[in-house]
Amino acid sequence: MSSAILREVGLRDGLQSIARVLPTEHKLAWLRGAHAAGLREIEVGSFVPARLLPQLADTAELVAVARTLPGLVTSVLVPNLKGAERAIEVQADLMLLPLSASHAHSLANLRKTPDEVVAEIARIVDLRNSSGSRCRIEVGLSTAFGCTIQGEVKPAEVLRLVQAVLEAGADHVGLADTVGYADPLMVSRLFEQALRVAGDKLNCGHFHDTRGLGLANLMAAWNLGITRFDACLAGIGGCPHAPGASGNIATEDAAWLFASMGVSTGVDIDALLALRAQAAQWLDGETLHGTLWRAGLPKTLRAEALA
Repeated sequence: MSSAILREVGLRDGLQSIARVLPTEHKLAWLRGAHAAGLREIEVGSFVPARLLPQLADTAELVAVARTLPGLVTSVLVPNLKGAERAIEVQADLMLLPLSASHAHSLANLRKTPDEVVAEIARIVDLRNSSGSRCRIEVGLSTAFGCTIQGEVKPAEVLRLVQAVLEAGADHVGLADTVGYADPLMVSRLFEQALRVAGDKLNCGHFHDTRGLGLANLMAAWNLGITRFDACLAGIGGCPHAPGASGNIATEDAAWLFASMGVSTGVDIDALLALRAQAAQWLDGETLHGTLWRAGLPKTLRAEALA
């Protein structure tokens, strides 16, 4: 049986898009519930200044608990060298470094040009290597398919930045449709070109369902051999500096898609739906997304597909 990996990003990408600060006890319940449901990669937060994102101020505490959960790959988003120092200090397994292919979005999000961010990534790689840390470095190439500030993003610029971050020493790179502009043909074309540049170092797809094509875009990447995807419980999430960006693909919907196709994710979908219901209570009043929670699993789904 073929397999896919879903990285749950709700505790970072999801919560950063919501103004309320979820109590740490609820986040820890979310973390433990996601692990109990079979998810083995979880992005637990971000080392950004608390004054900018108070929603994520307890990231270090979440990492400490996540590291006690068997078999879990704990990842954190790191925007700069100072954040990388924190990720290394708390012994996160993976740091995700954001790099926007859109010049305008890069300035709005990180106050740096894309090439200045690449230079910072090189410094982070040097820090990781000199410290003896085993923390893996993954670059998430955001707005790879377009930008709500800049508009068009040239594929050639995306490919140039993929090559640049690999030369800077990044272990892996992923492509992200931050604002939900992509369609399956765009995804196929760009991933196919990026695979020629990065090979198996291109190992993640991050898609938003803003315009209803999130899972279709996931399938386009899957058909090219990409087997690892970001997803968010209840389909929440978005970038504060990307106007109009909303809604990652829902973890429960992606898990169901793969189960229906006989692709193993290790996820207990019933447990995931129960966790979603709990999160809906914690986030009462917020707009949640996804479809499986409403329709339920079909009776025709084979029992072995859920294993």
